[in-house]
Amino acid sequence: MKLKCLIIDDEPIARKLLQEYIEETDFMELVGVAEHPLKAAGLIKSTTVDLIFLDINMPKMTGLEFLRSAPDLPMVILTTAYGQYALDGFELAVVDYLVKPFSLERFLKAGMKALALKQLKAGKETSQKPDADHFFVKCEGKIEKVIYDELLYVEAMANYVVLHTATNKLVVYLTIKGILEQLPASTFVQVHKSYLVNIEKIRTIEGNMLHVGSAAITMGLSYAEGVMDRVLKNRFIKR
Repeated sequence: MKLKCLIIDDEPIARKLLQEYIEETDFMELVGVAEHPLKAAGLIKSTTVDLIFLDINMPKMTGLEFLRSAPDLPMVILTTAYGQYALDGFELAVVDYLVKPFSLERFLKAGMKALALKQLKAGKETSQKPDADHFFVKCEGKIEKVIYDELLYVEAMANYVVLHTATNKLVVYLTIKGILEQLPASTFVQVHKSYLVNIEKIRTIEGNMLHVGSAAITMGLSYAEGVMDRVLKNRFIKR
């Protein structure tokens, strides 16, 4: 699952930095850049946009004015050099608020919040539909049935993926993106650019390692926070 991102910022240097950060992030895809909200309106209507990186201080129309005038916008992360607008932003239900200059680490943290929200929404939409408990794939000339609950994790290998169950491994001519789009978002989460994991099959979390069945799977840096939120949310008992 990827976030399709739009940058709205009147500063060339700020736009360039955001573009570089997005291009370095596995779960993001840049679909448009605009110098101010008026130019962005057409892009939002004509292009699928999941997340907007929106500057506040811009000529003609500020980011906050744009938010108030367009209630049906996609998710928004505000970016500004002035911290005093944070309360206004959160009152308008933005995902996060980045104060310039911000690091890649802080950018990733904000992006993971947006990704988790998109996955949660996808999970709710999926749960509203009557789903089957299995799917079929072609493997070595045969059509194999795979039960969702028996699938531990998916591993990407070049142009193939390996479906790991408790008793079998199926090598299938698919991409990690293609298989992710077919799996229930409420149960499966991407933990690395090369791995998808069944949340219910995680036995132990040790640092950035997930123990699933007999395998130890590394969480990617850009995925870790969102994965931990998905896995532990409402299930972690503390003293």
